[in-house]
Amino acid sequence: MSEYNFVKGGKLKLKGTTSDRKSKKHKKKRKREEEKDERLPDAESHGGWWAIRNFDEITGDVVIEMAPNSFIFAQDTGMFTLGAPHTNSQEGPAPPEQLTAIRLSDTKIALKTGFDKYISVDYEKRVIGRSDAIGPREQWEPVFEDGKLALMGCNSCFMSCNEQDDIVASSSTAGPAEMMKIRSCAPLIKKKKDTTPAEDKGDISTCEVSYVKKFQSFQDHRLRVNETERGGLTKARTTGKLHEALLDRREKMKADRYCK
Repeated sequence: MSEYNFVKGGKLKLKGTTSDRKSKKHKKKRKREEEKDERLPDAESHGGWWAIRNFDEITGDVVIEMAPNSFIFAQDTGMFTLGAPHTNSQEGPAPPEQLTAIRLSDTKIALKTGFDKYISVDYEKRVIGRSDAIGPREQWEPVFEDGKLALMGCNSCFMSCNEQDDIVASSSTAGPAEMMKIRSCAPLIKKKKDTTPAEDKGDISTCEVSYVKKFQSFQDHRLRVNETERGGLTKARTTGKLHEALLDRREKMKADRYCK
């Protein structure tokens, strides 16, 4: 027996245990990285407003950025101008710069100001916000191409800012002056998918009945539920042993097709 004294004692080590733990750790890390939206840094530098990349994202509260950190600004006269640049990256757009986007079709939207007026184009090709309802002149078409965006009005001209900082729709072609960003403040954090089985939801009694219905062999068409005290099931749910405890209770009823 003296030979056993030279053997170093310690916990039982199973082959592959360490690598398995590392693998699980890396998988969790990759999952967290996948859930993090790549637009978060852009949103953080613009007060929580991120740049829209496709038509489906245009809905709800939006702003139109015509120059870096400068958004179109609705005036109480119904006219629009380019707002002053936001020098503080954490500062969001001012209320007169915020619009509401309403999707009208697969290609057209309407934009409503904080004055509860819809944006249109007048006969002098000026962008104005004076309409009480949506008609043909209040419809705008976002045009996406090569990661860039331009906004075409009812007169087939694109929105831009002129030398006087007035917002107009005067060019039939989309050049550098017509390029813009539409920003949204919709939450970017993705909600984790609820993977809890339907049978596990609800109180303990409801949960047990759901599993009895799922696994019981209805030879006599009668639902057989164990009516004994369920206090242990609550503890089993918190410790992750609920399914095992429910199986034990069904086994006593001799009616579950997985119990003998």
